[in-house]
Amino acid sequence: MCEGKTLVSKSIIEKWKKADAFVARLVDYLESDEEVAALLEMSNINAVQRLGYNDHGPVHARIVAGTSLEILSMLTRSSVELSSLKHGTARSLDEVKFILVAASYLHDIGNSIHREYHEATGSLLAKDIVDRALRYTFPEMETRRRVFLRQEVLSAIFSTEMNTKPLTVEASIVKLADGLDMSEGRARLSYKLGKIDMHSLSALNVKRVELTCSEQVPIVVEVYMGDMAGFFQVERVLLPKLESSKLKGMVRIDIFDGSGRKVASLT
Repeated sequence: MCEGKTLVSKSIIEKWKKADAFVARLVDYLESDEEVAALLEMSNINAVQRLGYNDHGPVHARIVAGTSLEILSMLTRSSVELSSLKHGTARSLDEVKFILVAASYLHDIGNSIHREYHEATGSLLAKDIVDRALRYTFPEMETRRRVFLRQEVLSAIFSTEMNTKPLTVEASIVKLADGLDMSEGRARLSYKLGKIDMHSLSALNVKRVELTCSEQVPIVVEVYMGDMAGFFQVERVLLPKLESSKLKGMVRIDIFDGSGRKVASLT
């Protein structure tokens, strides 16, 4: 059963922190890690200041983390089997949440080196950070199991690359959540810096993104546009991420125009 609509925004992670002590402890740990903070700051220096892209720093990380957890909740309500639980690399829902939150927070740190191949370099940069987080979060866990969880996180980071096919539902969740951060406020920074192109102009016309569900599919993404220029953002950013993932067939994208009228449904 659907539980209303959720706006894709940085407030989702705060909602989860209030409702879930495990999530709160993990998020607080990651946000207190000085290396994570420095890597996200350097990622924004490269992505925003040097390349003119939109935010790839801590705000984006929080949005992706909260959105990933929201998608997880929607899938579990629909009894969708999670890859890590199916294959024994995770043994509890908290361990799945660790995979999603850690991958979401760290998926863009490769930008701290270069935009090119940042998903691959980010998965390597994240190794020691994830090891530290695992020791903090699961201090009694045996090494073998911590390695399994770490590799699931690194695989999810690697799989955020547009054309890479995720091997797991969890990696697919992070990839979709990354693509859903596309409403107007998320492109204004690059617009102010003078990056006026179809990407920035289309993103400025995506007014908000909301998550809900239906009887037909576990996840409905509602994209509200100021005008149809925003469709370019859906076509070039969101659909390719969904197309390559294991969530294809579980997600419907409903497009609404500036008057709130539904103009298209994509699956």
